Amino acid sequence: MSTNGADRRLADRLHSAGPRVDAGLVAALHRRVGDALSDHATELEREGRPGLTVEHERALARKLVADELAREATAALNDGRDLLTPSQEAEVTEAVLDRLHGLARLQPLVDDAYVRDIHISGHDRVWLSLRNGDKVRGPAVADSDSELIELIATAARRLGRSERRWDYANPELNLQLPNGDRLHGLMAVSGRPTITIRRHDFDLHRLAHLVERGVCEELLAAFLAAAVRARLNIIVAGGTGTGKTTLLRCLINEIPPEERLITVEDSLEIGLDRFDDLHPDHETLEAREANTEGVGAFSLADLVRAALRMDPQRVIVGEVRGAEVLPMLLAMSQGNDGSMCSIHADSSKGVFSRLAMYAAMTRERLEPAVTNLLVANAVDVVVHLGWVDGVRHVTSVREVTGLTDSGREVASNELWRPDSTGAARPAAPASEQTADALAAAGFDWERVAGAEGFWR
Repeated sequence: MSTNGADRRLADRLHSAGPRVDAGLVAALHRRVGDALSDHATELEREGRPGLTVEHERALARKLVADELAREATAALNDGRDLLTPSQEAEVTEAVLDRLHGLARLQPLVDDAYVRDIHISGHDRVWLSLRNGDKVRGPAVADSDSELIELIATAARRLGRSERRWDYANPELNLQLPNGDRLHGLMAVSGRPTITIRRHDFDLHRLAHLVERGVCEELLAAFLAAAVRARLNIIVAGGTGTGKTTLLRCLINEIPPEERLITVEDSLEIGLDRFDDLHPDHETLEAREANTEGVGAFSLADLVRAALRMDPQRVIVGEVRGAEVLPMLLAMSQGNDGSMCSIHADSSKGVFSRLAMYAAMTRERLEPAVTNLLVANAVDVVVHLGWVDGVRHVTSVREVTGLTDSGREVASNELWRPDSTGAARPAAPASEQTADALAAAGFDWERVAGAEGFWR
């Protein structure tokens, strides 16, 4: 738990923000204007017309709020109530627009660069994980749980790539926020509405940035860059929040700009659209849930198969965690060299059992020996990330060398392994095939021989 002065000042600043206007009026106008905007978008879609630009939608929202305030003023006159002053109307307008185009009192937390992740369990139980690894209590983000649900449900309708519902019939929500952050919500099946927002630092997008942050040393970054240029198939592994997506993004940005890339994700997090100058020829595919009629679902496995028909030079899967493991391994072994994916695993060696487990859960129900044969022919390098003393580090790099003598297990060689501090250090020479491939891609193996490693 954080107790230092800087973090206390952060907490005090965040707690100082609060509602200054009639919360009930803001909530009512937010709901009515939000519904009107959703109805307008649905009508445009039904007529086959393009949706409004962000600027035009904001202008329409401001007009709708003004119309609603005019109705409120008429009702107040008829009821003998006091009218809002011009300054009060302006404050209400801005509060409603903040809700429509952002997340109201939650928005300052999303905008704060010092906040890494946000965990909400009810409107007044908010915890902030900071970028230095500390954790502080955050301010209430709504006046009630029902207001929090309404806020996020409206955001789901307004901010999603397609309209999404969050209600008792659809208790789980996955939503990409405009800044690229990911929001996950649960209601009805949890004691209180639960919101998790995972932040993404898109400024951290090159291997050099990871070196600056101490995630890996410069020699290892040069190795990884050469592995990308050599078109080795790479799996990025680690636990939750260890930076798998960030490392994957940094590796992708080492790919030459002339190559055609296709990313496949459950929820768009890599952010390839932000790097058009680095990857002018790319496609981003996102899994889709079934609509309210139970149709239209498109799984990660479906997307990987579709991606292979789109003439990619490399396929990148944001996270393998199910049936998509089989088409991903086939893509890696059938001509899409240089493809990548991430996976949840507690060690670089543990990736192999994780892949076997996922393959056994597919429709094909592959035996572990069959999966290991696929892995041996598909995967070249596994990079593992972990937390060491509150700092993310690359802890291990493992080269896949084939199958063991029994022919039933994956054989591997740990090129970098954690030292006493947990950070990866050179540990063993690469196989001749990998060494030659990386040397041809510009990697200087003499630097490894002279580096601080396990042989010293």
